[in-house]
Amino acid sequence: MEANINNVGNLIEKLSDSAIDIGLKLVIAILIYLIGSFIIKGLVKGLGKLKSLKSIDQTAAGFLTTFVKAALYVLLVVSIIAFLGVPMSSVIAAIASVGVAIGLALQGALSNIAGGIMLLIFRPFSVGDYIVAGGEEGVVRSISLVYTVLTTLDNRRISIPNGSLMNSTVCNATVEELRRVDLNFDIAGTEDADKVEKTIMDVIKKSGWFLEKPEPQVLITAGVPGGLTYTLRVWVKTADYWNEFGELMKEVPAALNKAGIARPSTPISVSK
Repeated sequence: MEANINNVGNLIEKLSDSAIDIGLKLVIAILIYLIGSFIIKGLVKGLGKLKSLKSIDQTAAGFLTTFVKAALYVLLVVSIIAFLGVPMSSVIAAIASVGVAIGLALQGALSNIAGGIMLLIFRPFSVGDYIVAGGEEGVVRSISLVYTVLTTLDNRRISIPNGSLMNSTVCNATVEELRRVDLNFDIAGTEDADKVEKTIMDVIKKSGWFLEKPEPQVLITAGVPGGLTYTLRVWVKTADYWNEFGELMKEVPAALNKAGIARPSTPISVSK
C-alpha cells in the first residue's frame, strides 16, 4: 500500500515537473514570437527606408518587402518549433506536404504569381505605359502578383492574369521617346506623283507636332486597282502621337480634295 502511494506521488511529481517545463517553454516561445515580431517589423520598416529600394519601381519594392517579411516570419516560426523540441524532420515533411497540396489546388494562381515575378525581373512594361497584349490594350495602372490592370481609352478597366501576359506577345507603344505616324492614302494612277507628294508634304509641314529629324517621308509603297498607295511617315514625340495622327487624318484628305487629286474608285470633279 505504501509502495503504491509512493508510485502515485512520483507520478504526480513527474507530471508536475513536465507541466512546469512545458508551461515554461510555451511562455518562452510566446516571448520569442513577440520579440521576433517586433524585430521583423523594425527590419521591414528599415528596409522600406533604404535609398536603393526607393529608387526602383514601387511595385517591385512592394513585392520585395512582402517576400522578406514572409521569409522572416517563416524563419521565426520554424525557430520556435525547434525550441519546443518538435523533430525538424517532421516539420519539414509537413511543410512539404502542405506545399504540394497548395500547389495542386492553386496551379493557375501560382502560374500567375510566377508570371508576376517574371514581369518584375524582365520589365517589358511599367505603370503608365500603353501596351497591347493578350488581345487587350490600354494604359498600365497597376502590376500585382496575380493581375496586371489596364485602363482602356474609353475608360474601361481590364485585369489580365500575369501568366497570360508572360505567354503572349506584348507591344509597348510608349516606352520609346519617339514614335512614327504611318498613314496610307490610295490615289488614282493618272495623278502626277510629284503633285501628290508635295500636297501631302505641305500638310505635314503645317502640322504642329512633326519632327524635322528624322525627316518626314511620302513614298509610293504599293499598287491598288486603278491607282497607287502613298504612305506618309512622320516622326513625333511619343506623347504627341495621337495629336499628329488626328490632324493628318483630317487635313490630308481635305488637301487632296482641294487640289483635285482623284482616288482610284471615286474620281473628283473640279468645278472651273
